[in-house]
Amino acid sequence: MAKLLIVDDEQDIRYLYSCELEEAGYEVRTAGSGSEVAARLQEEQFDLVLLDVQIGGENGLEILQNIIGRQKDLPVILCTAFSCYKEDFSSWLADGYVVKSSDLTELKQEVARVLAKKAQTGKTAEGAQ
Repeated sequence: MAKLLIVDDEQDIRYLYSCELEEAGYEVRTAGSGSEVAARLQEEQFDLVLLDVQIGGENGLEILQNIIGRQKDLPVILCTAFSCYKEDFSSWLADGYVVKSSDLTELKQEVARVLAKKAQTGKTAEGAQ
């Protein structure tokens, strides 16, 4: 079972994504800030991070750079309400980009796509090589 970290400052979004992705068969943890992300990454191994671009007063693209600096093989999908960030060079570091919607079909498809790509490399949180 893949383990996901959902990073969003909105508790309702974290809850919605958690419920939907757990129902889809994933193990889910959440974080509401950059400091929580850093703590979670020290405590646990994850297969994928879902990261909002605007997290309260923090810049999600900077958090993305911090994640990659810590674990360059950890895939990240940016989940944001704004499509304009897709043109920001910093967002190109992410493995995927999804514009938030009440229909989570695209998000689930992107999670499955990125995890399938990662599985081809043979690296998972349970058996990191």
